[in-house]
Amino acid sequence: MHTVIIIPARYASTRYPGKPLAMLSLPDGSQKSLIELTWDAALQVSGIEAVYVATDDDQIRNAAEAFGANIIMTSNTCENGTERCAEAVSNMGIQADIVVNLQGDAPLTPPWFIEALVKEMQRDFQVQMATPVLRCDPRTYAHFIDDHKNGRVGGTTATFDKNNNALYFS
Repeated sequence: MHTVIIIPARYASTRYPGKPLAMLSLPDGSQKSLIELTWDAALQVSGIEAVYVATDDDQIRNAAEAFGANIIMTSNTCENGTERCAEAVSNMGIQADIVVNLQGDAPLTPPWFIEALVKEMQRDFQVQMATPVLRCDPRTYAHFIDDHKNGRVGGTTATFDKNNNALYFS
């Protein structure tokens, strides 16, 4: 099955404008942007035919091209990463059987997790695009609540319907 990863990245975040370009320090003292670290993580996933960064922003495009990313430009009307991925597939005419929406701020997503997601998607031909998420246990949820109370971003939460279709992310 033809499988691709699309990394949606937008500059105009209301909570953290320019977040994909935020520089992070690595253990060896070097620095990379959040989008580059996510790109590097996506390249570690086996069984993927292509990885793309989908953005509506020239600054992100330029930075991503500088580290060798494949870029797909999208409109600035996309309301979320899922819409940006869908538009990217449409704009490029990508004929993928499976599209993984790897959020641009998820560089710590382990390759095995995405590989397991792809295997599950291969079993259900109705699923063509998915975003990796983890079920939150009570201890992790308590950490998210504490982070929120202390003004720290604790993570993205996803709400699902009874068929495990994402309703929204926040």
